[in-house]
Amino acid sequence: MIKQFLKKNLSPELFEKVRRLFSPLIIRVNNVRSIGLDDNLNELGKIYESDKIGRHFYTPYYQLHFNRFRNSEIKLLEIGVGGYENPKLGGNSLRMWKKYFPLGQIYSIDIYDKSSLQENRIKIFKGSQVDHDFLERVTQETGGLDIIIDDGSHINEHVIETFRLLFPKLNEGGIYVVEDTQTSYWPEKYGGDSFNLEKPDTIMNFFKKLTDGLNYKEIKNPTYKPTYYNMNIISIHFYHNLIFIYKGKNDK
Repeated sequence: MIKQFLKKNLSPELFEKVRRLFSPLIIRVNNVRSIGLDDNLNELGKIYESDKIGRHFYTPYYQLHFNRFRNSEIKLLEIGVGGYENPKLGGNSLRMWKKYFPLGQIYSIDIYDKSSLQENRIKIFKGSQVDHDFLERVTQETGGLDIIIDDGSHINEHVIETFRLLFPKLNEGGIYVVEDTQTSYWPEKYGGDSFNLEKPDTIMNFFKKLTDGLNYKEIKNPTYKPTYYNMNIISIHFYHNLIFIYKGKNDK
């Protein structure tokens, strides 16, 4: 309420100065407000002002899929910090994850320098989500990851390329998440298509194609060769603008 009042009554420049001045205090206040709500992602999302609730409606699905990890020493990597080029803005979802996973290490990458938003158990790397060498360096430092969330550029080509690069770095039993899959249908900037719904290089069609691999052992074509994804994806869950891919040995 106070934030909305200040935003309405101050110039953008003055509001930004006030926000920067009080940002550390706001973080501490939010940490106090979240006491007793550690296992409720909907409430944590509201407290930390993550766009995963409100603007989107992802937190109920995240709670459903991530609950089993909550008190484990997991490593989570989120692509995209938020706040665009402003080095002081963003990190809302990272703080939410830090609270939800009290034993977890939270990592993130962003094309802009967001190092000022780092804190205990949150480390941020600067680089592109489609830079092979950069991602290799990041995953060498983090070690195996249990959760990867792509909330980055949302460009179809980028999302698919990042999945190809990072899914092999995911630990067995881990979950890979792709957000904002609506860009599969948005041609401008994102490379989607609302007319040719069978366009093969959209996010949705790439992951829909992987569903056949869940049943690869039933394919009777003697020349069919199982792919890495066939043998290492055990389930794929589609929601409105959101996909969860579970990694495991698909050998049943």
